[in-house]
Formats: sequence, structure tokens, C-alpha cells
Amino acid sequence: MSVYTSIIRPLLFSFDPERIHNFTINYLALLGKFPFARSIVRCAYPLPNCTPLQKEVFGIQFPHPVGLAAGLDKNARAYNMFGAMGFSFVEVGTVTPKAQPGNDLPRLFRLPNDKALINRMGFNNHGVAYMAKQLRKRNSKVIIGGNIGKNKITPNEDAVNDYVQCFNELFNHVDYFVVNVSSPNTPNLRALQDKEPLTHLLQTLMQENAKRPAQKPILLKIAPDLTHEQLDDIIEIVRTTAIAGVVATNTTITRNNLTYAPEYIENIGAGGLSGAPETAMSTEVIRYLHTKSNGSFPIIGVGGIMTPEDAVEKLEAGAALVQLYSGFIYEGPPLIAAICKRLLAKND
Repeated sequence: MSVYTSIIRPLLFSFDPERIHNFTINYLALLGKFPFARSIVRCAYPLPNCTPLQKEVFGIQFPHPVGLAAGLDKNARAYNMFGAMGFSFVEVGTVTPKAQPGNDLPRLFRLPNDKALINRMGFNNHGVAYMAKQLRKRNSKVIIGGNIGKNKITPNEDAVNDYVQCFNELFNHVDYFVVNVSSPNTPNLRALQDKEPLTHLLQTLMQENAKRPAQKPILLKIAPDLTHEQLDDIIEIVRTTAIAGVVATNTTITRNNLTYAPEYIENIGAGGLSGAPETAMSTEVIRYLHTKSNGSFPIIGVGGIMTPEDAVEKLEAGAALVQLYSGFIYEGPPLIAAICKRLLAKND
């Protein structure tokens, strides 16, 4: 057991999930302003020599393939410190044009027996102007992805305008974009995954991208609950729109692989499930996309990476990069180095 799992995690888990999350982000944001604090964190969580793990994906050189998924640093406040912990890239957001409070509390729940989380946050964030301001303070080399969405009050027929606004306001401040149409916590958002509206949305963003002298990679984040027919549509949409790749996957609306009583889970209510129960589900989506597309586009694999072996499985299934979320909550920063060490050993 690491210091994180034996001491830090029990302490963090003794508090309300969202309150301790907000406290932690505030704390990391403050410390991240000071180079000496980042140096201390780098010493506390050292990485092995990751030179053999460097890889270029959608035109960006990644020091190693392990990043932080969207949802933890919603307002781009703690990315400098997450970079110091060892992540090679941090995806900030999801951000919307206007600030919004998200769904009613409580909306974040731990399922520690299953190493899982359920959330129905609802894109709570301070708005894209605030995020752009935070990213202007960037003082580390960590690669930044901007995860963009639509406001809750924006009808789906006008959603493209929200995505375009976020894209334009963040363009000079992020290294790549992720279009989030797969969160289960904004009403009707997943309807944007349907072939026609999704093609229109992505084509519009690619047209905006083409106006720039140097374009940024645009990826699509999809749900793990799509059928094979829908995944076939995603492959065709990627080819038609010429976007850079796919992030697979978001949280699931299913409640499979849980050990808790059904009544307990039902009492929690709606929300996206992440963590160990989603591991195999996400990996199968990655494998299907990679196989059916003949590896024609890069995939960022995310969903239930709780161990180094989970990361290896995602990469062997066809992912070019991986991202942590619930695994980081449960295993902490040591998981980053553990994955890198496992990948280095595998390459020997």
C-alpha cells in the first residue's frame, strides 16, 4: 500500500465527496502557483525515465501516454499541479459558454466496495471566459486539452453555437479539443450523438478550425453505451468530418458489475457510473472502434483504469493514450508512475 491509499485516501474519503473535491482543487490551485511546491510534488511522485514511452499522437508529442481525464479540473485551476504529479496531459472542463451551477446537490457518490463513483454534476463550471483567464496563467509544459460542451438551457438545435463559442475562446490556450456530447447529466445532450446532428456539429467546428493558420486537433468523446451500429456511425462520422480522433469513453448509465444492494443504488438515483465496473465495457468499445476502423484514427482510452494492467489492456485494445479519473481518486498519483513502469517493463 502507498501512503496515498493507506493514509491520504481514508482521510479524503471521511469527507463529503464534492466538498473535499472542491477543497482539494482550491489547495492544488494555490500550491501550483509556486515553482518550489511543484518541485516538491515532483520529488514526492517521481516518474521513471519515460523517454521510450514518448509518442506523437494527432500531431502532438506526448512525454508518455498517461493523462488526466476531464471532470476533475473543470475550471482549469489545478492543471499545473496535476502536471507536477506526473500526468503528461490534462484535459480541463467540461466548460460551457456561460457559467452554470450544475444539478442539485448531492450529485457525487462513492461506491468504495466496487472502486466506483456515480456523478450527476451537470457541467457545473465558471464559464469559458473564466477558463481562458486561468489558462493564460499556464507556467508548466503539461499538455492541455479543452473539453467543451453546451449550456443546459441551450436547446439542441442551437447547441453548435455553444461549442463554436468555447472553441474560439479557448483556441489560443489549449493544445487540443474534445467535443463532449456523451455526458448523461445534461438533459438530451446524448441526442447530439445521433449521426446527423453530430456530423453537422463536427463539420462546423472543423470549418472554424480551417480558418486558423495552425489548426488544433478536435476529438469526439463518446458514451460506452452505444450499440455496434452506433459505433459504426461514429467511425463513418470521423472519416467524413476528418476530426483527429475519439475519446472512449464517458461514464455509463448502466449499473452493471456492482456489489451493492439494488435498493441502495436506486436510492442514489440518476448519474454516470465510472470506475472498476466500467473497465471491460470501455475497453470493448475501444477494441471495436480500433478493429472496425482498421486503426485509422487515434483513440484516447478512458474508463475504469484502476491498475497498470487496465492501462495495458486499453493500449493493447487500440488506444494510443489513456486517461485516469476514478483510478486517480482511488489510487492517487502513484498510479501514474506505476503505469509508466509497467509499460517500460513490457517494452523491454
